[in-house]
Amino acid sequence: MISITEKAKNKITELRRQEGKSDNYHLRVAVKGGGCSGLMYHLDFDDTVKPNDHVFEDKGIKITVDKRSLLYLAGTTLDFSDGLNGKGFQFINPNASRTCGCGESFAV
Repeated sequence: MISITEKAKNKITELRRQEGKSDNYHLRVAVKGGGCSGLMYHLDFDDTVKPNDHVFEDKGIKITVDKRSLLYLAGTTLDFSDGLNGKGFQFINPNASRTCGCGESFAV
């Protein structure tokens, strides 16, 4: 399961509205190869659920994760920070053994 904080929920709702996406679009969270630590997080809006997808809902936001990415993301919390030390989504991932300084890539 992946959970989101209230700040992340508010930002996801705002971005979905800015992009003109309806509430039928869910947040797709994925892991892809790359970045300075080997794996990178990827967020996007999607209106399709594929056969190997897992769908979760937290705070009214539907979250879709493919089967492979779920191995890396199980138990992760998605947060959003707009403070002086950085702005953007942050992944609190208990499976990550290390993360890069920017927080966009990780290793297990």
